Amino acid sequence: MGNFSSPAFSPADAAAGFSETLPEWNLGDLYEGTDSEKLKADLARMGAEVAAFSGDYRGKLKGLADGADASETLGAALARYEALQDLLGRLMSYAGLLYSGDTTDPARAKFYGDVQEKVTNASAQLLFFQLELNRLDDATLMAAAARAPLSRWKPWLEDIRKEKPYELDDRLEELFHEKYISGAAAWNRLFDETIASLRFRVGGEELAIEPVLNLMQDTKEEKRREAAQAIGVTLKANLRTFALITNTLAKDKEISDRWRGFRDVADSRHLSNRVEREVVEALAQAVAAAHPRLSHRYYKLKAKWFGKDALDYWDRSAPLPQSPSKRYSWEEARGIVLSAYDGFAPRMAGIARDFFDKRWIDAPVRPGKAPGAFSHPTVPSAHPYVLLNYQGKTRDVMTLAHELGHGVHQVLAARQGALMAPTPLTLAETASVFGEMLTFRALLAQAPDTAQRRALLASKVEDMINTVVRQMAFYAFERKVHTERRNGELTSDQICDIWMSVQGDSLGPSIRLGPGYETFWAYIPHFIHSPFYVYAYAFGDCLVNSLYGVYQKAHEGFAERYFALLEAGGAKPYDELLKPFGLDARDPAFWSIGLDMIDGLITELEAMEEA
Repeated sequence: MGNFSSPAFSPADAAAGFSETLPEWNLGDLYEGTDSEKLKADLARMGAEVAAFSGDYRGKLKGLADGADASETLGAALARYEALQDLLGRLMSYAGLLYSGDTTDPARAKFYGDVQEKVTNASAQLLFFQLELNRLDDATLMAAAARAPLSRWKPWLEDIRKEKPYELDDRLEELFHEKYISGAAAWNRLFDETIASLRFRVGGEELAIEPVLNLMQDTKEEKRREAAQAIGVTLKANLRTFALITNTLAKDKEISDRWRGFRDVADSRHLSNRVEREVVEALAQAVAAAHPRLSHRYYKLKAKWFGKDALDYWDRSAPLPQSPSKRYSWEEARGIVLSAYDGFAPRMAGIARDFFDKRWIDAPVRPGKAPGAFSHPTVPSAHPYVLLNYQGKTRDVMTLAHELGHGVHQVLAARQGALMAPTPLTLAETASVFGEMLTFRALLAQAPDTAQRRALLASKVEDMINTVVRQMAFYAFERKVHTERRNGELTSDQICDIWMSVQGDSLGPSIRLGPGYETFWAYIPHFIHSPFYVYAYAFGDCLVNSLYGVYQKAHEGFAERYFALLEAGGAKPYDELLKPFGLDARDPAFWSIGLDMIDGLITELEAMEEA
């Protein structure tokens, strides 16, 4: 990592109870460092090749499409365009991953900003290509795409036609694109750097966001309460900044939506996800209707386990009383996940093993490191990288399984190339949630006693409630914020009121949402980076519950169909990919399958309580 290397073992590891070295990723597969000759050469090559591409094709695609050899000439153009997308993606991936390793480092922040500006300027010069393709006559273009070599990109050409009604003229598209770096991207960066620099005072220590959130799952209520109150105090002190960021980004999105002609606040996300608004609304309605039998019912049961009428909000994620507090070493976590993957298909475990063996994972908690976890696909010419903040809890093992699921999906989809490898969010969470389910079932099968089994079941139910109920509550929150923002700027108090309203509805009467909790919306990055992303988690969880039900009924041939789904990347629509499994997400009854699985696990917990 060039000038930005960090120690292999950090004090945070010791604080988390580790005596082992946690792995840090090797970004050398992208570039050896910020001053590497390869990186400098690629930046120079990017500028030259983008300019050459623009000179060769801008304003000329109609002539190429009308020619007798349209498939050849357009195919050659698309091959060059795809190679450029891979190059731009490699540069941006390296800068982004480096920055996420320490968002408080001024040198990394400057490097990230500089690369982002150069890549944005270069990509602005390429915008004409899709716009001109979409202006070509459908019959002419599809006739050319029926033959090689253009036929390779036919799914992509069909896919981008869906964006045609919302595209503006070239100059406006370039303006929107170039202004992004001083608009939404700048506000995103402000959010990231603000969150990473915040410190929360707990037990006389000043902690960053990840360790203090981890304390919300501590076995001691006093620790949980102190952590929760510290979060509330620090976020409240910075609420004007977070409210300004939220208002500005919501307005920025409204301007873009209005110019492009999107009617609903979430329609642009639905388009990018290649899913119909009606499907998402059916999911939202099904989850909201299920609140009483899922979250309300579970938290009432959990309050009973704690001997209370209702749980305070800092106890919502608390480990169960007298439950085993198992901590997993990194090697244990690796073994559990790979074994679970191998039990499903050795091929799946083999791909996941590369992440460990080839240093594609960054696991330690470090000051300034991006919170949470992700798997970044980078580009097809490289490989994904996984970021974790591993602290040894059962949930951390499940997070590892989740992100490796993403990683396996991204490796398999890479064969589609830079244009068709990206998976719409409707299917992006499929492999991750499926990987979690495999790991959960493996842990449950190994549970030595009823107490351990109950703890695992409860943990899984909570994860599923967080993934389905909580994420759809986040979606409801975003809808209300963006809708209200169209009527004028929102005060921080108004945003807090919206937050408390949707949280109260989703969590139910057995969770007391006391003072301090009203600020908790402010630290959630998805609201900032990817408006309306959150419903993809619920979509993926319900979809995977249905997929897993198919797997349980008939193992024969399932793995082959599953790998075919993952390998397709974004080359096929979600409904076509689900057909081999006999599933149809457009059917309103589809969502009840996934919700019924959560219901069944809660019923199993209730039966253990009565036994």
